[in-house]
Amino acid sequence: MITAAQLRAARVLLGIDQRRLAELSGLSVPTIQRMEASETMVRGNVDSLVKLITALDDAGIELIDDGANSDSGGRGVRLKAASGDREGKTSSGARTRK
Repeated sequence: MITAAQLRAARVLLGIDQRRLAELSGLSVPTIQRMEASETMVRGNVDSLVKLITALDDAGIELIDDGANSDSGGRGVRLKAASGDREGKTSSGARTRK
């Protein structure tokens, strides 16, 4: 699962707005807005959540679950560590693999 705070933080890390995230995920801007306005856990149908998480993953975001290995032990997001692939950025600021 993903929290609204994680979703907003992921967008900031990527340097993209709600419109660009909607394009990357195949969701509507109002859907992204509703997800970000959630109190805690993002609400949505399973298909929408899968699209959102896949888009963030493809853009280079790693979601940190509660209790995962991190200094503070809380939920969060971080950019994925670069693998052997070269990584670049799209004009919107989203990371892509070349």
